[in-house]
Amino acid sequence: MPANLTLDALKAAVDAGEIDTVLTCVVDMQGRMMGKRFHAAHFVNGGYHETHGCNYLLATDIEMNTVPGYKSTSWEAGYGDYVHKPDLSTLRRVPWLPGTAMVMCDLLDHHTHEEVSVSPRAILKRQIARAEAMGFTPMMATELEFYLFEQSFDALNDQGYRDLQTLGRYNVDYAIMGTTKEEAVMRDLRNGLYGAGIPVENSKGEAETGQEEINIKYSDALDTADMHTITKNATKEIAFNHGRSVTFMAKYATDRAGSSSHVHQSLWQGSTPVFYDPAAEHGMSATMRAYMAGLLAHASDVTAFLAPYVNSYKRFTVGMFAPTKAVWSMDNRTAGFRVCGADTKGVRVECRIGGADLNPYLALASQLAAGLTGIEQGLVLEPEASGDVYQAGEAREIPSTLRDAATALDGSTMLRSAFGDDVVDHYVHAARWEIAENDRAVTDWDIKRGFERA
Repeated sequence: MPANLTLDALKAAVDAGEIDTVLTCVVDMQGRMMGKRFHAAHFVNGGYHETHGCNYLLATDIEMNTVPGYKSTSWEAGYGDYVHKPDLSTLRRVPWLPGTAMVMCDLLDHHTHEEVSVSPRAILKRQIARAEAMGFTPMMATELEFYLFEQSFDALNDQGYRDLQTLGRYNVDYAIMGTTKEEAVMRDLRNGLYGAGIPVENSKGEAETGQEEINIKYSDALDTADMHTITKNATKEIAFNHGRSVTFMAKYATDRAGSSSHVHQSLWQGSTPVFYDPAAEHGMSATMRAYMAGLLAHASDVTAFLAPYVNSYKRFTVGMFAPTKAVWSMDNRTAGFRVCGADTKGVRVECRIGGADLNPYLALASQLAAGLTGIEQGLVLEPEASGDVYQAGEAREIPSTLRDAATALDGSTMLRSAFGDDVVDHYVHAARWEIAENDRAVTDWDIKRGFERA
C-alpha cells in the first residue's frame, strides 16, 4: 500500500511552502526510527538519492551504548558509515509535526551498496522474497497496546519513574465514556496517522487501567512493519505534544497486565487468500495448516524476536491474557496462536506471543520463516487445544526467560538457514548483552526485599 506522497508531489509542496523538513528514517535493532532531518529544499534537489549514518546504529543496546563483540562493526573497525537509501514509495506527510514529511530508508553497505544483512528491514524483505518465490504474498497486521500517562516524559524521568499515574483511573476496556477522557491524545493519534496515509481502523481502551490499543488495517508485510514503526513513533510524539507520555514496555508494573503486539498473518495469491478453503474444517486450507504447523514447531526458536528484553518475559503471566503455551486454538485468547475468522475468507493466524516492545520487522520475518518452513516441509498440524490453555500441563511452553529464548535462537537450524548465521549470531549477541546488563543491575525489588531483612 503506497504512502501518500510522490517525489513530484513533495517537490510541489516544498515549492508551495507547505513542507520545509523531511525526515530520513532507518530502523535500528530495537525497532526505533533513527535518521536525519533534511531541509526539504536540499532533499528534493538531490538529497533523496542517499545519505549516510554511522554503522553503530545496528550495534548498540537500547541505551545507545556501543556494545563490544559484534562482527559487523566495532571500535577496531572504526565505526564507519552505512548508506541510508530512501525508499521513495514510503514518502508521506507527518501531520503532527508542522511542515514535515518523512521517508523510510534501507541500509546499504557503503562499499558494495548491497543491503546490510543484519538490518531489520532487509531481514524481512528476504523472507518476503522467499514467500514470493513460492507464489505467495504475505499479508499481515499488528495490534499495538500501550499505557498512556498523565505526566510528561521529562517529568517521569526526573522523578525516577516513580508515582506513575495513568491518564485513565480505572479499566475502560471497550468503554466509550471512559475513553472520552483520553480523546485529546487518541483523536489526534487516529487523525494524524490517517493524514500520514496509514489506514487506522480504530482505537479502544484495553483490558487494564490506563491501557490503550490502536489498530491499523492489514497490508503487505513490509508496509505493515513500516506502519507499525511509524505508529509507535507517532504515539510517543503526539503524547509529547500534549504533555503526556506513553510506554510500550511489555510489562511496566507487576500488578498491571502487559502490553502486547499481536501479529495477524495470512498468505495470498493475487487477490485470493490461500489460507481459506470452504470445504475444509474451519475453512483452514492445507496450506494454512502446514504454515501453522511450522509456527508451532519453531515457536521457541523465534521467541527472542517476539520478546526481545528481559522485561518481555514478565508479561507471560497466567490470567492476564498473555499466553504461556505455544499451541493453537479456535478463537481462544489463552492460546499462543489463535485462529480468527474461521469459515470465512478472512481466516488467519493470530500470534499472541509478541509484546509491544518487539521489533516488527524481526517479528514478522521470523513468523514467515517458521510458517514457510512448515509449508516447504509439509508439516502436519497437531490437534487443536481447547478450554483454559493456561492449565494445559503437557502443552508446549513458551520460553519463560530471555536466556532460554536466546539459547533456542542460537541453536535454531531453521533460522540459520532462513536468515543466515551472521544474522542469528548478531541477534543472539544482542540478547546475551541484554541478559548480562540485567544480571549486574541492582533493582528496586532487590533493595526493598533485602535492605533490612538480608
